[in-house]
Amino acid sequence: MRWKKYLPYIVASSVVVVAGGYAAHAHFSEREKAEFNPPHGAYCLTETPSAGLRALTSAASTEISRSKKIKDKSGMVWIPGGEFVMGDREGSFPDAHPLHRVRVHGFWMDSRVVTNDEFAKFVKATGYKTIAERPLDPKEFPAYSKEMLKPGSIVFSSPENPVALDDYRNWWKWMPGASWRHPQGPGSDLKGKGHYPVVHVAYEDAVAYAQWIGKRLPTEAEWEFAARGGLEEKIYPWGDELRPDGKFMANTWQGHFPDRDLGEDGFKGIAPVASFPPNGYGLYDMSGNVWQWVADWYHPRTYERDAQSNLTINPQGPSESFDPVEPSVRKKVQRGGSFLCTDQYCSRYRTGTRGKGDITSGAPHVGFRLVSDDSELNNKL
Repeated sequence: MRWKKYLPYIVASSVVVVAGGYAAHAHFSEREKAEFNPPHGAYCLTETPSAGLRALTSAASTEISRSKKIKDKSGMVWIPGGEFVMGDREGSFPDAHPLHRVRVHGFWMDSRVVTNDEFAKFVKATGYKTIAERPLDPKEFPAYSKEMLKPGSIVFSSPENPVALDDYRNWWKWMPGASWRHPQGPGSDLKGKGHYPVVHVAYEDAVAYAQWIGKRLPTEAEWEFAARGGLEEKIYPWGDELRPDGKFMANTWQGHFPDRDLGEDGFKGIAPVASFPPNGYGLYDMSGNVWQWVADWYHPRTYERDAQSNLTINPQGPSESFDPVEPSVRKKVQRGGSFLCTDQYCSRYRTGTRGKGDITSGAPHVGFRLVSDDSELNNKL
């Protein structure tokens, strides 16, 4: 179910390819829940509130071209594959530990996240409607008024004055009519923003686009290997300093969160793609700007399972989702952080850290990029 259901309650394996995954959920004590969801944001305060589990009603009836050939081969770079140490070395985030060695095979990756212009081509060709553009089913929500059943999404709303950071209803607002076409709700549009990341896309929306264009979402391991850009165990995609020689390398929050965004990096809010230097593989925005969906189900102990092996090869993540804070909500991993990330509370723009999101919900700071295994690209790019 989307945000609306939970608005009154919002508060902020070896798993190698051939291995199974998690056979059953672990039983988490209250102490363990607190460990994986500490009061000050190991689950980032800029991470959006969960919507709960919603049946994906409209997707099955939407016709999508499931092309096996990539429709647009431009804008991809070759990621050579190799071994690396996966996880966050600073230890602030329990779900990003322990550090463990991983090997991934080579693949092609979009150098940029998917833009509004690119997503618009998909919508024009297929007539696809994102989850945020679909009304809630009155049969599923018989107690809801017509107004409550209207399509919409959440938007970031900066308060006028400092607020407590223990209740993110202080800055997240439900907005009827908000969607990828209208990022801030009715009255907002995409004029002059074709080169901005598409947002308000739920996981299934990203998968639908990927199927249409003949690509796929990266695994979490592929994403992190690519984000590191050939550097070993560095904090950021460019090294260990957040602002080397005072230079801004990513779109994050400067100022007092959430009431004052100074925009010292050149942007208040979301930025056009590729506004900052690429990493060593030629990938833009692998830190900040918008979170990026990846293919893996979220589980806080994925890395504990992976670390049981000296080397995990092409991990695919657990076989199902589990978040001890919201056990009934199915979540996928999100990576990279966003323009809302701040070291006052959340620093998930660090390469080894992890986010998570309800698969049925989009948000104004979540987008995606795609990868491909298409061997034809070797000769055509």
